Amino acid sequence: MSERDAAAKADAVREALAERDSALVAFSGGVDSSVVAALAFDALGEDAVACTAKSETLPEAELEDAARVADEIGIEHVVVEFSELDNPDFVTNDDDRCYHCRTMRLGRMYEAARERGIETVCDGTNASDPGEGHRPGLRAVEELEVVSPLLAHDITKEEVREIADEYGLSVADKPSMACLSSRIPTGLEVTEERLSRVEQAERILRTWGFEQFRVRDHDGLARIEVAPDELERALDPDFVRAARDHIKDVGFDHVTLDLHGYRTGSVSPAADEEDEDDLLVDDVFAQDYPMRK
Repeated sequence: MSERDAAAKADAVREALAERDSALVAFSGGVDSSVVAALAFDALGEDAVACTAKSETLPEAELEDAARVADEIGIEHVVVEFSELDNPDFVTNDDDRCYHCRTMRLGRMYEAARERGIETVCDGTNASDPGEGHRPGLRAVEELEVVSPLLAHDITKEEVREIADEYGLSVADKPSMACLSSRIPTGLEVTEERLSRVEQAERILRTWGFEQFRVRDHDGLARIEVAPDELERALDPDFVRAARDHIKDVGFDHVTLDLHGYRTGSVSPAADEEDEDDLLVDDVFAQDYPMRK
């Protein structure tokens, strides 16, 4: 698609939103919800609100990013709180974990909207999302009749980034960031302890400058995934030592590096069976490595 196509679709979204009295945008601070918030603010001004739901599965760094991006846009930013851990179906961590999470999160958004006399709740689902494998959260979006402007106007992920770039949003190239519970393999209970140590471990990778990564929690074993073009840096002896020491300090028993690199949903039920059978995990952090010459 050309930039002109993306711009035309953005205009169509603005026109559609302008027909509504007001709108609350489910706002994570990622590129999708940020673009919806920017379009809604253009269309509705002060009658548009960006709402972030704070819970144990949202990294503190993401909440800070959301506040910063809302400020970039100029839209009012509201933070509400809830806990997925109150729901036994979520804690069980079955195939529908994301459905339970999204249902609770969006339900909290509707409560916030009603408190402000807003009838429309929007989210950042884009036209590429339905084709990206196991996405039970989309069922919650449909059941709750959330408005998805990007999906309704056939705006793909690539076009979302084009629109974000046109707005000059700092998150235009930001990698996707799923909630912390996505780091826990299906069938292993989601607990506050596991969520906390994953968040702290990922903070270490972020401090070292990694951009696309996950730390998967295999019941005490930390499996680090980084993007292929960042793999060499993950093998740097200084990082090896820092990761081994600091990630163990936050509660993991073992620290490993997945040689397949970062893969979306690698602990979900839809993970490719061939990849799972051929999984390469190298315990490179179990010993000291000589310094490179």
